[in-house]
Amino acid sequence: MSRGYWEELERPAPDAVVVDGVELRRRSRVRLKPRPGGDVFDLALAGRTGVVEGIEQDLEGKILLAVVVDDDPGRDLGHRRQPGHRFFFSPAEVEPVADEAAAPVFRVLVAGIGNVFLGDDGFGVALVSRLARRSLPAGVDVVDYGIRGMDLAYAMLEGWDAVVLLDATPRGGVPGTLYVIEPEVDDGDVALDAHGMDPVKVLAMVRSLGGDPPRTLVLGCEPLTRMSAEDGEIVAMLSEPVLAALDEAERLFESLLVELIPEEEP
Repeated sequence: MSRGYWEELERPAPDAVVVDGVELRRRSRVRLKPRPGGDVFDLALAGRTGVVEGIEQDLEGKILLAVVVDDDPGRDLGHRRQPGHRFFFSPAEVEPVADEAAAPVFRVLVAGIGNVFLGDDGFGVALVSRLARRSLPAGVDVVDYGIRGMDLAYAMLEGWDAVVLLDATPRGGVPGTLYVIEPEVDDGDVALDAHGMDPVKVLAMVRSLGGDPPRTLVLGCEPLTRMSAEDGEIVAMLSEPVLAALDEAERLFESLLVELIPEEEP
């Protein structure tokens, strides 16, 4: 029986391909050499270096490497899989680059989650907005996921070394209290919930998609206002104690990065 359309879309691509005797996989470095007769845009990239962001397979079984180009000003968007900053080439159109100085760095995804229209539920979004304006170590990507739980689950499948989730976390403490939590998922929690945005549900989605979540920490804040989408009320601001906790949350985040990112060997 022939494979259905959706089964074809779900067919996994290989984790690696061999080019010139070198195994290329996600985060491998390559030099681009587009085929003769390609379009003007491809030819403009000839000789440029970049990083393999992913390996994909189309419906005809053709393997394509998604490459983020080093000198693209929007390469951070490419690593977040945004359109226009990932360029696709066949394995025959790249050559491996051995560059120890540009070896892969420890990669941390920092994800702000929450609903900015539900009062203190917007803590994670407010904090990620602050962090996005800061100079952070190489390999640390800061992304506002809002209430896009499925997008976050798919992002966590992309080979991160660690993930930090920023979220409002009601635990019964004094409003504005900050927490660092390392959530765990039991086998009974593994269920696909496209609308779930609390950390355990997101980790469960990753498991449901066949992935193994990286080490995940939650930097959370005790809310004062606890609202739900069913309330029918819009409160697009944080309460005073949660707003006042943002400065300390930034400092706590810095200490988490120090803990997570290994020290470079001399």
